[in-house]
Amino acid sequence: MIFPEKPTPKILTSEFIYETAPFPSCHASTLIETEDGILASWFGGTYERHPDVNIYTALKKGGSWSTPAEVADGIENEDFRNPTWNPVLYQLEDGKVILFYKEGPNPREWWGLYKTSNDGGKTWSKAVQIMPGFMGPIKNKTVGLSNGMLLHPSSFEINGLWTSHVEISDPALKNWTKKEIHGPFNAIQPTVLFHPNNHLQVLTRTKEGVIATAWSPDNGETWSQLESTGIVHNNSGIDAVTLDSGYHLLLCNPIPKGRQKLSLMGSSDGITWEELLVLEDEKEGEFSYPAIIQAKDGTVHLTYTWNREKIKYAHLSL
Repeated sequence: MIFPEKPTPKILTSEFIYETAPFPSCHASTLIETEDGILASWFGGTYERHPDVNIYTALKKGGSWSTPAEVADGIENEDFRNPTWNPVLYQLEDGKVILFYKEGPNPREWWGLYKTSNDGGKTWSKAVQIMPGFMGPIKNKTVGLSNGMLLHPSSFEINGLWTSHVEISDPALKNWTKKEIHGPFNAIQPTVLFHPNNHLQVLTRTKEGVIATAWSPDNGETWSQLESTGIVHNNSGIDAVTLDSGYHLLLCNPIPKGRQKLSLMGSSDGITWEELLVLEDEKEGEFSYPAIIQAKDGTVHLTYTWNREKIKYAHLSL
């Protein structure tokens, strides 16, 4: 088997999406490439779990970011509102953009919703709640499968037990099915990698101090047991992407505790990983919950939480 060549990533741009915002705290960013530019989203409010936490977006076009725009909230009526959580952006082949997100008091009692946009994120539909028992993508990006279906990496946090699964739907977000991923880990927030012949791989965060992985030989229909990748990890959000070349990139905090180091890891086979680039490495601070995509021109775009105060963006050449 011929493995793809290791890239040499270089930072072209590193900046904050905004310098000031109407919210003091932010987290859990996501991004896609649209015809207009790079569209990013995150949640922001007084602090995570506060009822005033809403979903925001910004567009990078012509070298600059638009002012953050509020696009979803958890307002139920004039007297009650819930916090919102973990937006995930996905663009269909016809250009329609989907914004998945959660609403609810905490990750054990939240539910999944989505909005759609036909103009690259300028305007959004009303929120649609995903059917009970399904959450949609829990943190990391939905992916399109070779059979035309969408795979949403998902998980549950119930009674102290963390479990991972994938949900598969058609592009109209109908006909949902769930495929469980089992194993000896408390594992959530999978991210999906692609291998030849419709083989898929997920990487997950765990409570057990390592990143775990599982494999599917049949486009996500069945999954192996979760096992350790050997990557030491702090139980924080991760994200990964398979490049057009077949090489795999992983953004994570490769330290046992804290969130003060954020690294870009690389692998030709999804099994053996090495550190390619250190994005943040400080004595203290939080650099976490990354998102990563490859653009049509082959470059890589990524975002992450910077000290819960801002969303940082970087553009990499390979």
